[in-house]
Amino acid sequence: MQKNYYAILMAGGVGSRFWPVSTQEFPKQFHDMLGTGETLIQKTFQRLKHFIPKENIYILTNERYNALVLEQLPEVTQKQVVLEPAMRNTAPCILYATLKIQKENPDAVMIVAPSDHWIEDEIGFSNNVRQAFDFCKNNDALVTLGIKPTFPNTGYGYIEFDKHVEATIKQVHQFREKPDYETAKDFIAKGNFLWNAGIFMWSVKSVVRAFKNNQPKLYQLFETGIRSYNTPAEADFIQDNYPKAENVSVDYAIMEKSDNVFVIAAEFDWNDLGTWGSLYDKLKKDEDNNAVVNARTLADEATGNMIRTKNNKIVVIDGIRDYIIVDKEEVLLIFPKSKEQDIKKTLQKVKDRFGEQYG
Repeated sequence: MQKNYYAILMAGGVGSRFWPVSTQEFPKQFHDMLGTGETLIQKTFQRLKHFIPKENIYILTNERYNALVLEQLPEVTQKQVVLEPAMRNTAPCILYATLKIQKENPDAVMIVAPSDHWIEDEIGFSNNVRQAFDFCKNNDALVTLGIKPTFPNTGYGYIEFDKHVEATIKQVHQFREKPDYETAKDFIAKGNFLWNAGIFMWSVKSVVRAFKNNQPKLYQLFETGIRSYNTPAEADFIQDNYPKAENVSVDYAIMEKSDNVFVIAAEFDWNDLGTWGSLYDKLKKDEDNNAVVNARTLADEATGNMIRTKNNKIVVIDGIRDYIIVDKEEVLLIFPKSKEQDIKKTLQKVKDRFGEQYG
């Protein structure tokens, strides 16, 4: 196994569109969303561990989730858990973790991956990542994995690549924001657009250079702490300085501003598991075409529903079609799948009326 292979596993999000299961105190990456016996972060860690030394996998998360990470990933040591004392989007935390890795191993090549995605073909995934690592070892390049679109999705950003290049690893022409439906249809018709999965590969040298060139203020903030990284002094430096970082995504901070960005079209099926509807799409369906997790169901003229309870509760449904039905302790959600993007707004209304403890 390659000692220069590293991973940063992003595990700091809240996943509010999976409310009421996912909450600020216990986000979706720490839940067994698929009913497989493993949480999403556990599945992602196991996927990476097949080709990256487990001691080289760093978990990036908010400090409030430190205990959850160590409980669910017993193979991980505290030094591998990189804690954010404040929410500042993806660029600051990735730069912080990268500088820690660079100090330990300046020859490192790394993947930055979300902890809550669904990837079934793990061999295809590892092949694509190794391919990117080989490219990054020999080139000053920032590489991303793109997903071949299967329909004109308006919920993802898109990556436009050079259609005239025959090579598997293609230069990115530009990143495109989430489009409207007609624009998404046009992207697919053109044939040189991929969904942006938010999975990145690069050498530490290349990504540090990209931050230094494109985000000098952010780079200088974290560069002043290099002496303290991987020492007992690190925690105090981060507590004092991390909140000063600009709230900015890694896409905007460096990917959209760099001219050495490349993309590989993924060979594996992928789902970002961003909503209950996306989870429904990936789960096996019962004879009534309902997706069921931790429940026993009796359905009459009820189809297309996403049903989840705790402790294998019996759920009786009659005449309900295409709904999200989630039972969790003090909250019962019954919500049309067609309006699932509004769950985030509904959560805020619940917190406003009944209290923050329900979010």
